This record gives sequence, structure tokens and C-alpha cells, in this order.
Amino acid sequence: MVPSMEAVLSPWVTQLKAKTNLPVLIQWGDNPAPGSGLRLGEFSQPKVVIQVRKASAIPMLLSPSLDSLGEAYVEGQIDVTGSVDDVLDIAHRLAEAGSKTEGRLSRMVRRFTHTQNTDREDIQYHYDVSNAFYQVWLDPAMVYSCAYFENGDETLAEAQTKKIDHILTKVQLQPGQRLLDIGCGWGALVMRAASKFGARCLGVTLSQRQFELATERVRQAGLADRIEIRLQDYREVQGQFDRITSVGMFEHVGIQHLPAYFSRINDLLTDDGWVLNHGITSTDANDGETSHGGGRFIDRYVFPHGELPHIGTVLRTLQEGGLEALDIESLRRHYARTTGLWSQAFEAHGEQLRGMVDERRWRIWRVYLAGCQWAFEHDEVSLYQVLCRKAGRPARGLPWSRRWMYSGR
Repeated sequence: MVPSMEAVLSPWVTQLKAKTNLPVLIQWGDNPAPGSGLRLGEFSQPKVVIQVRKASAIPMLLSPSLDSLGEAYVEGQIDVTGSVDDVLDIAHRLAEAGSKTEGRLSRMVRRFTHTQNTDREDIQYHYDVSNAFYQVWLDPAMVYSCAYFENGDETLAEAQTKKIDHILTKVQLQPGQRLLDIGCGWGALVMRAASKFGARCLGVTLSQRQFELATERVRQAGLADRIEIRLQDYREVQGQFDRITSVGMFEHVGIQHLPAYFSRINDLLTDDGWVLNHGITSTDANDGETSHGGGRFIDRYVFPHGELPHIGTVLRTLQEGGLEALDIESLRRHYARTTGLWSQAFEAHGEQLRGMVDERRWRIWRVYLAGCQWAFEHDEVSLYQVLCRKAGRPARGLPWSRRWMYSGR
């Protein structure tokens, strides 16, 4: 096996070394001798060691993309040794060197069919791993969306509380107002809205696990008289709400369905109501996926049928849905920091998490979290908060400045 493996890989290594110099050692066999194998560059010590476990990994190495390399790792065809930062850096450099067509300027555009049934299945696939699994690497309130680091030195828990307060302050939530939170997660935002801002809240989720824990948390906090949690699709919600928040949810809607999504929010909003949409966006003007197969990996293993619109598409479709954008804020740096802290916590508790799920799932989440940090840091994806109200309203109802967002309550 060893000679044939080396014979197959050697020409590729030679070609690759002519393009780039990578501190990577490739080994194979059950017990390779220390330092043996093929080197992808000139170095004294490798930063990353790729251990080929199965011959089926060879085509993925010979034509590397983030999708193929991620698949080989997730499916146990290769093992990778090195810091998670080094591994991600090497993966992107390999994908860049091996790419023939797809790059940052030619990102693949794909569209998926979305129904209430498929959306429910997709949400449950991602969020219903187990509540205990998420509790290990999220903050104590279990906020699974971009935090807000006002000064940059906050702990994750502090930054998540600041994010929620930032959102609720932006929409000028007042005591007694009715708030709808679409995709309420484990209930952190509605609990804060009720306890600090005095709102009456409805939170909806499609995740059974989130519904169960959020309901219990509301009960334990003594907020059941002000908060209702439902296992319900937002399209089935009836009534009118003074304020609507949607945090980390519209990525699941599908780009062709965004006008209908914003139109439904418009229908649920009172005439003088405000809404804030907080979500991940593509940095490709044509709504393309992340480059070098990263989007394909996410769709296959992490967020089935997820689609990221460019911020321009968001603004166009919300206007088509009858809403007017009042304020737009980029939090890309904040999400790079958030996902970095999640990844660090995941690595710190790696063995504990490994015992909570199967090996494949553990590898998926490890790659996903580290990859997200890289993507936000390098402008592959972004995140925007867009504050809206119903279109066609008089200008005299608008604030003169943005001071209210930052002056506190």
C-alpha cells in the first residue's frame, strides 16, 4: 500500500509545491514512522499533519476544496493534527492552490425549494442535537447568534446580554408592548424583553428541544404570565405586534421567499410598529455561496438548504415586502469574535463533547465553528442588523439621530 500511495500522491505534491509552500506533512498507514511521508513545503516541523486513513480520500486531496477536504475529515477518511487555526489556514490555502475555476470572484449561486415541512426538518436537524451539547460551548443564556462587543473586552456572556439590549433598545421597546420573536431559540431575548423592558412576548421556534427548554426557563424565571413560547412556524402566527425581532433565522427562509417573509412580518406589525432583522449575509453581490466549496459543505453537513442573501438583496426584498429600512449596522467583526469564542470553548471541552454525540457529528461542529470564524474574519460572509418599519409612513415619526441606540435607558 505504501508504494502505491506515494506513487499516486507524489506528482500532485510536486505540482503543489511549485505553486505554494505549506508546512504540511502527509502520512498514511496505521503506524507511520515519525517524520515519514510527503512534505508540501520546506519546514523543520510541520504545523499540520494529514493522516490518510482510507484510499477514498485520495481523490479529495488531488482536487482539494473546502467541501472535499471537510468531507474527508468528517467521514473519517483523514485525520488532521494541528491547531484549529493552522488547520483552517492550510485548508484554505490548499483549496486556493487546487482551484481551477471557483474563487472569491466567481462564487456559486444555488437555490433550494423551501416548504414548511422542509424548513421544520432542517431546523430540527441543526438545533435538536441536544440542549446539553450546546450548553457546553455557548454562554449560560444559550444565545446562539452574533454577540455585541461594545468595547471589545467583554466576556461572551456580557456581549450576548449587550446584543439583546442593543436590539431591544434599537426597536425602542416600551413597557406593555407586544413583542414577537421569530426563531426565539432557547428564550434569552424574550426573557430579557419581559424582565428588563416590561414587554409581553411571544417566541416561536421550530426546534422541539428549544421549545422544551425555553418553556421551562420561562417558568423557572416566573415569567410565564408575560411570555408564551410556541412550537410554531412564523407563517402560522396570527395577531398584531408592536415590535418584531428576528435573530439568526432568515438564513433559513430562502432568497426567493424573502419578499414573502418580509411581507408576512409587515402583516403582523402594527401601523406604528418597528421590526429588527438580524442575520448572516453573503458578501457576493450576486448572493453567491462562500468560495472554494465552503457553502456546499455547510449545506450538506450543517444547515441544509440555508441561503445567504447579499445586503443589497435584503434591502430590495424588504422594500418589496412593504417595509422601510431605517438603520443598517454591520456586525461582521463581532461575529468573527463570537464564533472564535465558541470555537475556543468547543476545543477546550473537546473530549466532553466527543462523548455526547457520535464522532461524525463532533467533527462536523468542530470544522463548522472554526470555519465560521475564518469566514467572518476574511470577509467571506457578513452580518447585518436592519431596523425597519412599515413603508409609506410620514417622516415626522422618525428620530432625528441615532443617539437613542447608544445613550442607554
